[in-house]
Amino acid sequence: MQNNQLFEGITFLKDLSIREFFMFFIYLALILVAKSLSLYFLKKLVSSNDFKERIYPVIEDVLNWLVLYGGILFFLFYFSKEQWLTLAFYETEGVEISILLIVVAVMIVTFASRVVKAFNHYVMPFVYEQFNVDIGMGYTINRLLYYVVMFLALALSFTTVGLDLTALGFVFSVLGIGIGFGVRNIAANFVSGIIILFERPMEVGEMVEIDKKIGRITKIKLRSTVIETLKEGTLVVPNQYFIEQIVKNRSSAQLYARVIVSVDYGNDTEKIEQLLTEAALEAMKKIKGTPEKEPDVRFIEFRNSALDFQVEVQVFDVEMKGRLESQIRHAIAHDFIQNDVKLAQGLRDIQ
Repeated sequence: MQNNQLFEGITFLKDLSIREFFMFFIYLALILVAKSLSLYFLKKLVSSNDFKERIYPVIEDVLNWLVLYGGILFFLFYFSKEQWLTLAFYETEGVEISILLIVVAVMIVTFASRVVKAFNHYVMPFVYEQFNVDIGMGYTINRLLYYVVMFLALALSFTTVGLDLTALGFVFSVLGIGIGFGVRNIAANFVSGIIILFERPMEVGEMVEIDKKIGRITKIKLRSTVIETLKEGTLVVPNQYFIEQIVKNRSSAQLYARVIVSVDYGNDTEKIEQLLTEAALEAMKKIKGTPEKEPDVRFIEFRNSALDFQVEVQVFDVEMKGRLESQIRHAIAHDFIQNDVKLAQGLRDIQ
C-alpha cells in the first residue's frame, strides 16, 4: 500500500454496523454502572475509617484499572471479527497502520503512566523508609523515574505505529532552533527545574516565603513549583525565580508573631515596654497552643518624631502567627487607650 492511498482504506466505514456499536456502548455503560455501584455499596457497608483512608483508595484504583483496560480489551474482542479493525489504512516504513495498532500504541502509553504512578505511590515509600530517604529526595527520584518510563513508553509507541525516531529527532532539533528564541523563558524554567530536582536547594514539604507570602511546597515540576499558602491560595511559581531570586526558606527557622508600634516622644519608655508585655501575655492566653515562652519586647528605634517598639512571640505555624498578631494589636490598642498613650502621628502605628 502506497502513502498516497491513505484515504482508500476508509471505504471500510460503509461496512460499520450502527447496531453493533450501539450494543457495545450499552455493555460498556453497564460495566461503568456496576463499578460505581460496587464502590458505593462497599463504602456504605464498611464504616471503618482506616478502611476508607487506606484500603478503599487502593480498591478504587484497581477497579478503575480493570474498567479502563477491560473496556479496551472488550472492544478488541467484541469487534475482533470485523475487517475494519485490522485493515491497514496507511503504510510507512513497511509498517501497516490499522486501528488495532493505534489502540495498542495508546494502551502502551497509558498503561506505563498508570503503572509508574502506582509504583511511586504504593511501593517506593516503603523503599524510602527502609533506606531513610527524606521526602525531598524521594520526590526527586519519583519524578525522574516517571519521566524516564514515559520517555521509553512514548518511544515504544512511536516505533509501534511506524514512526522513525531518528527523523523525528531531526524535526524536533530544527524546530528547536526556529522557536528557541521565542521560548527562552520556558527553556530557562525547564533547566531551573532540573537544577532544583538535583541540587535540592528546596524540597517538597518545606516552608518558603515568596513576595512576603509564606507557603508550603507541594509539587516541583520541570517548569514550575506549586506552593500552597494559608490565605492567598495556590501559587504557581516559575522555577527560574528560585534560581535567580533570594528565597527565604522558613522550614528550619523559628517563626515569630511580630508587631511594631510607634509612639510619640515624651512617653515613659519603661511603661510602654510594660504595657506591651502585658498586652502580649493577654493575647497569648486567647490563642490555644501558643508556646509557653515570655514575649520579647524591645525598644528598637529612635525616629524624628517617634519611638519604635517591637513585640515578638514565638509561634508554631503561619495560621497561629496571623491570629496572634491580630490579638496582640487588639490588646495594645485597649491598653494604650486605658493609659492615655498616644501613637506617633504621620507614621504607621501598628504593623
